[in-house]
Amino acid sequence: MNLGARLARPLLPWGWLALLAALYLLAGTAAHDPWKAEDAIHLGIAYGFAQGDDWRFPHIANEPWPHTAPLYHWLAALLGLLLGDFLDFHNAARLATAVFGAIFLTGLAGAARAFFDAAAARLAPLLALGTLGLMLPLHEAQPAVAGLAGAALAWWGGALLWQNERPRRGALLFGLGIGLAFLAHGLAGLVMASGALLPLALRRDGLAWLLATLTALPLFLCWPLLVEPTAPGLWASWWANELAEATTARRWPAPRHLKELLVNAWPLWPLALWSLWLKRRDWRPLFAPAAGSVLALLWYLSGSPRPLSLLPLILPLALLAAAGAAQLKRGAANAFDWFALITFGCAAALVWLGASALALGWPAKVAHNFEKLAPGHLTQYSPLALGFALLVTLAWLATLRLPRSPWRAPFHWAAGLALMWSLAATLWFAWIDHHKSYRPVVAALKAALPPDFVCLERINVGPAQRAMLDYFAGLRTVPPGSRERCHWRLVIDTAQRASPAGWEEVWRGNRLTDRGEKDERWILYRARDEGNSPGNT
Repeated sequence: MNLGARLARPLLPWGWLALLAALYLLAGTAAHDPWKAEDAIHLGIAYGFAQGDDWRFPHIANEPWPHTAPLYHWLAALLGLLLGDFLDFHNAARLATAVFGAIFLTGLAGAARAFFDAAAARLAPLLALGTLGLMLPLHEAQPAVAGLAGAALAWWGGALLWQNERPRRGALLFGLGIGLAFLAHGLAGLVMASGALLPLALRRDGLAWLLATLTALPLFLCWPLLVEPTAPGLWASWWANELAEATTARRWPAPRHLKELLVNAWPLWPLALWSLWLKRRDWRPLFAPAAGSVLALLWYLSGSPRPLSLLPLILPLALLAAAGAAQLKRGAANAFDWFALITFGCAAALVWLGASALALGWPAKVAHNFEKLAPGHLTQYSPLALGFALLVTLAWLATLRLPRSPWRAPFHWAAGLALMWSLAATLWFAWIDHHKSYRPVVAALKAALPPDFVCLERINVGPAQRAMLDYFAGLRTVPPGSRERCHWRLVIDTAQRASPAGWEEVWRGNRLTDRGEKDERWILYRARDEGNSPGNT
């Protein structure tokens, strides 16, 4: 008897899952300015495409950025242009994340269905929605999500090949997925999809190999063939960066690797370990996801210990976790369920309390803390915002009456995370924007510059700041020494320093959050001996 036959009925309705996924993917995605750093960088690249920069290669403020593949930015730029009459460009472009997130969840469900059964097909995307490490990537401008989407399609195809179920369709899906993963996220995208290669490698099916190759090869070659004829150096620099990341950056694991893994892969890793124990005598269905997890884990442990580096591990872990999540012991299932209810119930209460402090000034101490972090911000909630926040809260409370079932605890966890994020996006994002956005500091900088200035040199201005200077004010800086006579200089520093020789300070500013000793200070200088030159006064 397979897993689905042993489960309590009914299964989780697909409509509930689709509604939860739509709420989670869309909440807050189009509700804030670009934030430092990944969000600002990738929205800046998409904005450049939309403004006419060479769409064949990513640029930041018209300067090549050989650190990312272009698929995500192409779609983001297209959405920004198509929806520009209804949304700000950055909000419309960020919807590309929701599109790729939906493809990721669909591919994950298909892979779980092919590897296991209909119950796992529902549990895998549900567990992914509840994964802490996906919360921020699924709501910012993030090419890694496009890589996950392609990898999920490759895993779906690999699962069909593994079970010898519609192998031709499986080969096509595998080729499509691995090609898109590379076009979206380079070699890291291939790592995300690497475990899905195992089912194809173990098949002696020449037609499947041919179909997969013919589908993937155009996607692998289209980008370099577009770039190479006109700018071969750009493709070479991107490829060199990819190889450097994959080889020279490898290192021994650090304690932080374990910390990031335990937190950001929750609740997948304990459920994946349970699945391995549960299926220890019948390991064949788990072999491919387990092998993919080992490969992704080795990649993560030898690289940088940051949440984004964990994304290649999320997909195979979700498949492993889905295999056994419906067969938790009653005590463990109840503990998981209550932990979800208590954790997110308290989190939702705190968000509502913060909203009360922001809008009504009560509790006074909490309101004072909010004011210190974002002085001068006035919060006024529209009836629509309050109505939506109340609706999602009541909907979550209604889930407390769900009947006992194998999917109740995972559903409560995913729904709780969706509730917390939706409330924060609706009630707090305006306050967060007030002190995190680059918009005010860029506007102040532009006001300090003369309207006819010719050149703005930069020192310590990172890619996120360069992208936002271009996006909010159309200011494009140049590297020091690249122009013979550049009379204005922007310096971003973290220390108090005297004006450099030959320069005088004209303006100083910062984001509201950057007020500490080690935070960013934006300083505009003017050349002393050129203070009265045309275009420099």
